[in-house]
Amino acid sequence: MNSPVLTILSFLIIFTVVVVSHEFGHYLLARLNGIRVNEFSIGMGPAIFRKKGKVTEFVIRLLPFGGACIFEGEPGEGAELGRRNGITAEEEQTEEVRRDLAGKPFNEAPVWGRIAAVVAGPLFNVILAYLLALFMVWFSPEDLPIIKDVMEGYPAAEAGIQAGDRIVKIDGYRTNLHREVVIKSYMNNGKPMEIVYERGGQQYTVTLEPKYNEEAGRYYIGFTGPAEYLPCNNLKVFQYSWYEVRYWLMATWDSLLYMLGGHAKIDDLAGPVGVANVIDDTIEATAPQGAMVVVINLFNIAVLLSVNLGVLNLLPIPALDGGRLLFLLFEAISGRRVPPEKEGIVHLIGFVLLFALMLAVLFNDISRFFR
Repeated sequence: MNSPVLTILSFLIIFTVVVVSHEFGHYLLARLNGIRVNEFSIGMGPAIFRKKGKVTEFVIRLLPFGGACIFEGEPGEGAELGRRNGITAEEEQTEEVRRDLAGKPFNEAPVWGRIAAVVAGPLFNVILAYLLALFMVWFSPEDLPIIKDVMEGYPAAEAGIQAGDRIVKIDGYRTNLHREVVIKSYMNNGKPMEIVYERGGQQYTVTLEPKYNEEAGRYYIGFTGPAEYLPCNNLKVFQYSWYEVRYWLMATWDSLLYMLGGHAKIDDLAGPVGVANVIDDTIEATAPQGAMVVVINLFNIAVLLSVNLGVLNLLPIPALDGGRLLFLLFEAISGRRVPPEKEGIVHLIGFVLLFALMLAVLFNDISRFFR
């Protein structure tokens, strides 16, 4: 176990950077589309710092989990800025000018402006992941999808695949990193796989049926790697940083499908406590190799978390960005708006269910320490 101070500090920095990026995306696109933002907050629970800007109040809360970008007049709020009974015509005119400067309530903005504000959060998480990957890839060579060894008695050897072959595609997915080959084969769960590989400038296509290994409890196609690593401390850093982000996007999405297919259990999920434990394990495992290796691995965790937050928030679940996006796309396509009060009820139910899931994951994370 490492210094709790180092683990907690690393956790706070990573979580804060990832959450601020997400909420800043919402904030920036909302303001660019003329939507008033009442509050930009980081964390949950009671406020420990408040700063009132010209339009938005910036808040830091006690618990460093999550954040919020609260638009004026979001579904369920039902409030309109500055609307009062009994004001004079002159006051009304002044109020209208103030409204124009501050921005419109969310529901009064054009639908595509609202869509942009909602999508911007996950999009900024992907942008952040790419920026972090630039640093990580510059200092850490990339694993190429080149076979190091072939296992006798498994489908790859029987199909004639050899050490030194480069895996080009798996089931139509173009592979640029060895980790993509690993995760695609791991989550295949025994179904036949179409493999395109390259040898001597020629490409070959084979269909392999993975073989189950009783001892490992999983299916194998029968080769290991990588045989080569590519340094990217040159212009290749831009290309391979995108491959890093693309890998985590694919891994996150495929993991969700794998879990929904009935292959998941609650131990496969992790909340803030679980992430802190992973950070602690990472520091402990990499510390003997030097501070730079520790930092690179922490950047890798930050890339993973940023991509995860972006993808998960786009799921069509009430209370998440994807749930709000579903209502907005319905409005954009049909021209009819779901009544805000009804949409607010749906999101409230979704929030309660998500909160219950968070509590279950938190309890499981803590119980791991005693198992």
